[in-house]
Amino acid sequence: MNKRFFGTDGIRGQVGEYPITVDFVLKLGWAAGKVFQEQGHGHILIGKDTRVSGYMFESALQAGIIAAGVDVSLLGPMPTPAIAYLTRTFRAQAGIVISASHNPFQDNGIKFFGADGFKLPDQVELDIERYLDTDIATSESIDLGRAHRVDDAAGRYVEFCKGTLPYRFTLAGVKLVVDCAHGATYHVAPDVLRELGATVIELGVQPNGVNINDKCGSTDLDLLRETVRETQADVGIALDGDGDRVLFVDHLGNIVDGDELLYIIASFRHTNGTCSGVAGTLMSNFGLEKALAELGVPFIRTRVGDRYVIAAMRENSWDLGGENSGHIVCGDLTTTGDGIVAALQVLKAMLDSDKTLFELKEGMHKLPQVLVNVPVKSSIDLEHDAVTSAVSKAEQRLAGSGRVLLRPSGTEPIIRVMVEGEDVALVDELAGDIADVVVVTHSQSAG
Repeated sequence: MNKRFFGTDGIRGQVGEYPITVDFVLKLGWAAGKVFQEQGHGHILIGKDTRVSGYMFESALQAGIIAAGVDVSLLGPMPTPAIAYLTRTFRAQAGIVISASHNPFQDNGIKFFGADGFKLPDQVELDIERYLDTDIATSESIDLGRAHRVDDAAGRYVEFCKGTLPYRFTLAGVKLVVDCAHGATYHVAPDVLRELGATVIELGVQPNGVNINDKCGSTDLDLLRETVRETQADVGIALDGDGDRVLFVDHLGNIVDGDELLYIIASFRHTNGTCSGVAGTLMSNFGLEKALAELGVPFIRTRVGDRYVIAAMRENSWDLGGENSGHIVCGDLTTTGDGIVAALQVLKAMLDSDKTLFELKEGMHKLPQVLVNVPVKSSIDLEHDAVTSAVSKAEQRLAGSGRVLLRPSGTEPIIRVMVEGEDVALVDELAGDIADVVVVTHSQSAG
């Protein structure tokens, strides 16, 4: 049975357009409540990022869950990984995140964590969808759930993040810039870094409901790069709107992406004998795979999406995985991608090795990689003759020194065209050629 609403990262879309509507989210809350209510009276946490629509959907979810007879704890604006962590520590049956991650404020979404802090299994998501096909039946008044706000959620998470580092570890003498994207980390990330001793310059910490991810954070590093250079900071840290992604900028203003950060953490752990293997994705740069092979560290690729990375990590009993977008999962420390926790691991590698971020990333040579996002209004057959022919021609021109990947985004209505190879001019040309064919093919099929 295929899921109708849940994608690779929950349910996401534009606010006001089905299914991201108040009535649907109300029923989703009730459906989720019913599924977890079957396991007992139940207790569900709800957190959100800083989008203005989050208040609306928080109320809708709360009403639906309470109608199903399940208690609710409201966390307020909190990073996605914080909700995963607090779900475990509160021994709740589930945690719900209201967020569209790196998307603009006009979008929003709903994603779930189970009692173990991991994303829900497919079967539980299917069970929730099954209840969406039935009418809401409100519990008797005596059996209604109750709601309360958790006042110390941010403090609990700050202490957790600091606790992922050894006792006595300090960032004293480190000057850094942190960009919180006017998102869910605005009131926790600077505190974590400052309480560890760093000198912190803050960006993106004034959310107003509509400026999340707007020319800031991990989706736009220009301001961070400029600020790092102007202030002569040691590094810059860019988080996304819900705090599960992180990218860095070195002291020269160079961007250090998720693949390079994953390599830095893996290399440091390998030196200390604590890296058994790394899980990446189809989008991971071939340079990462090659660099890890030179270290003797096993590497496998999964489908794009942190749920697939985490599944591969658990299957192989590995503690490290991630994506070039900045989703980095340290499985020995937490259960999901955590931008702050991953950033601390990078900073620890810098200080313990007494090397700059620029020096640490030099161990990995990235192949030029061009990604073109092609907007689509409907599904497109990527096995269409014109598309497969364009891909075949591109692969022939790469002559075994690169690769081509086409895939639909799991969170946005776009087709991602990725070409990787040694010659950046050729890679750019081929990506553009394939993208043009996808545009024409989609136009013809839509017409």
